Amino acid sequence: MKTITVYCASSSQIASIYTAEAQQLGRLMAAKNIACINGAGNRGLMAALSNAILESGGKVTGIIPRFMVEEGWSHPDLTEMIVTNDIHTRKQLMAEKSDACIALPGGIGTLEELLEIITWKQLGLYTQPIVILNIHNYYDDLLRMLEKAIRENFMYLQHQHIYQVASSPKEALSIIEEAKTWR
Repeated sequence: MKTITVYCASSSQIASIYTAEAQQLGRLMAAKNIACINGAGNRGLMAALSNAILESGGKVTGIIPRFMVEEGWSHPDLTEMIVTNDIHTRKQLMAEKSDACIALPGGIGTLEELLEIITWKQLGLYTQPIVILNIHNYYDDLLRMLEKAIRENFMYLQHQHIYQVASSPKEALSIIEEAKTWR
């Protein structure tokens, strides 16, 4: 099965353009029979993405630490829920189980997950495609920072290709499809 891990916001107080694009990504993934792995949240873009996939007949595996389940933050209707003892195990499983990663807009947790998976790829610990879905230019400042890191030799020039940037869900999936030979 083709599986993409999607990192995204759990905040539900964001502009509707982000929610609409998360839903569009979900519908496209379901239509292409691509299963989703995410953080199992019941709010924000995570819930919007999961709901769109499930409503379109697709599959969502949520991976969530036990303390978040105990706080009531888990989505009740996912295809599969994996509960971990800690957040580090959650992130490791999200990477291990995926054929690619997409980062939708999000807060510090999403940024941390995105930068960690980029670091893992730089170190050769993750070899799959990574796409930053730059909806409404959300990631422009981060992308400029990464370019500055390369310009000022904090990152090697060859690392500029660790991730790719898309401006729409359709483009994000196209980038992954071009980079992958699905099993």
